[in-house]
Amino acid sequence: MAAAEVEIPRVDALDNWPLPEAQESWFGGPEAERALLDAWRGGRMHHAWLIGGQKGIGKATLAYRFARFVLAHPDPRAPEVLQATDLSLPEGHPVARRVAARAHPNLLALERPYDEKSKKLRTSVTVDEIRRTVPFFGSTGGEAGWRVAIVDPADDMNPNAANALLKVLEEPPARSLFLLVSNAPGRLLPTIRSRCRRLDLPSLPEATIATVLREHGEDGPEEDIALASALADGSLRRAILLLEENGLAIYRAFTRLAASLPGLDVTAMHAFADSVAGRGADDAWQGFLDLLGDWLGRRVRHEPEPDPAAAVPAALAAVPLARWAEVWEKARESAAEAEELNLDRKQVALSILMTLARATRM
Repeated sequence: MAAAEVEIPRVDALDNWPLPEAQESWFGGPEAERALLDAWRGGRMHHAWLIGGQKGIGKATLAYRFARFVLAHPDPRAPEVLQATDLSLPEGHPVARRVAARAHPNLLALERPYDEKSKKLRTSVTVDEIRRTVPFFGSTGGEAGWRVAIVDPADDMNPNAANALLKVLEEPPARSLFLLVSNAPGRLLPTIRSRCRRLDLPSLPEATIATVLREHGEDGPEEDIALASALADGSLRRAILLLEENGLAIYRAFTRLAASLPGLDVTAMHAFADSVAGRGADDAWQGFLDLLGDWLGRRVRHEPEPDPAAAVPAALAAVPLARWAEVWEKARESAAEAEELNLDRKQVALSILMTLARATRM
């Protein structure tokens, strides 16, 4: 009896949302598409592009969108290229179908590989993954035209993988195109950055995020969609997680606790820590840390909370900015130690809440 096929997980996949290679819509502004389209039509295409910006704004979606266009229109002087106003392809285009299925021979996706032994994705993009470019660009078995390699995200490359990619970028094969997706371009090797043309994408407008959520069929209360869009800080992915991974409940519970500062309800504090630090609650934990950082940022900037019901006590306005910075630094250090040493997240959450209380009493 044949063994059942293992469904290999994808990095950052979201339930009920298309993966970047299958996403037909582009929610960002036209400027990014125009930059890529103009470069392609110009006939002197740079062999490597570094597409940067915060997580969840469509960088990988744009990379695959451009890859589809290049693979469908290998001649930049073709009439359909010269007349194009964006990078879209007609509905049902065969190239789009093949890219969505990861079945196009001239497209190579380089990501964190799946470990058959642990049955998990590896923690980094490995050197062996980057070395797949050698047979890919050297093979004659593909189709005529350009070959495109997408590294998503390039931030996940370990040092050996980064050095291997650098060697390929230093001597790029003919008619090759590298698209590097990065959440933090500044962390990549300077020598890699210097060999790429930069395309930094802005965060998505709050109104755009709300519109996309409604069009996708999010059927929660209107106030939830509005609040998720406001808290998302320009990231559609983050808004989705806020709506679908209990993120708004975490935010509201946290702001209720914050409203009682400098005092704290011990029972409510423990209940909150349990909700964000339970076994398997990785998204809830990261969501709490993100929301905490944003909440502290608004205290520093003296901004109100996006939720009118989330009252900010007057005592917080008197807290010096340096003290808020100290709270955030301690929270980051505690979270990093918990991750590195596999410490009890609940105790870390309680410690963070106590640090907040002490900061408002001083």
